[in-house]
Amino acid sequence: MREINWQGVYPAMLTPFTADDQLDLAMFSKNAEAQVAAGIEGMILGGSLGEGSTLDSDEKIELLRHAKDLVQDTIPVLITVAEQATKVAITLAQQAEKHGADALMILPPMRYKADDRETVTYYKTIAAHTSLPIMVYNNPVDYKIEVTLDMFEELAVCPTIQCVKESTRDVTNIVRMRNRFGDRYKLFCGVDTLVMEELMLGADGIVGGLVDAFPAETVAIYKLVKAGRYEEALAIYQWFMPVLELDIKPKLVQYIKLAATQTGICTEHVRAP
Repeated sequence: MREINWQGVYPAMLTPFTADDQLDLAMFSKNAEAQVAAGIEGMILGGSLGEGSTLDSDEKIELLRHAKDLVQDTIPVLITVAEQATKVAITLAQQAEKHGADALMILPPMRYKADDRETVTYYKTIAAHTSLPIMVYNNPVDYKIEVTLDMFEELAVCPTIQCVKESTRDVTNIVRMRNRFGDRYKLFCGVDTLVMEELMLGADGIVGGLVDAFPAETVAIYKLVKAGRYEEALAIYQWFMPVLELDIKPKLVQYIKLAATQTGICTEHVRAP
């Protein structure tokens, strides 16, 4: 199992496409290079913002291998697992491990709403079939399943389940998690409009969306808050907020791709649903 440095800014990477709907690996490289130059400490492929539900398994692996070649093990590359069935999720996790992924970000089961027992079993079963470290994506607002503190208590027996993308939109959940588990789980803010608040409450990192268009500004907020330079961080955050709100809109993919097009590091092409 690879040791992951669970801190810093991890972009939820966009997946650029060409005008004829193919992976635009040249533009992906341009965007990723801008992220790395700004000081990101990891990247996540194939999430909602990366249009993962429109990518077939071959495209996901192609994107993973390209990203790994690009960063040359300087930062961890995660791939998203967002599937409807445990069997399919395990297959993707194992393929990702085979092709060099450093860790996984895993959503609860998709489509059918799982209860607490089913959700815990889902995560435990995937964890038992791969050695990769796991970030649990906790987003009940969009995906209708909350991984509660009691569920995290059950998951704590799995050493590879190490990190949480906290997207409940309740900033005090950072405090509750820390009070209950100490440093057992690393905690990442997963909502752009709550980044500064959750960092000040003790979050270890950010899984960002608008970082895909504004990497330097996002990394600056993280570093300034961690250095205790709150007024400087707040000045950037206040300037940034109208744009950060694009991350919580239903058309976040289109909006953030447009923003990244304006900063020269993506194209507007999105896949049809």
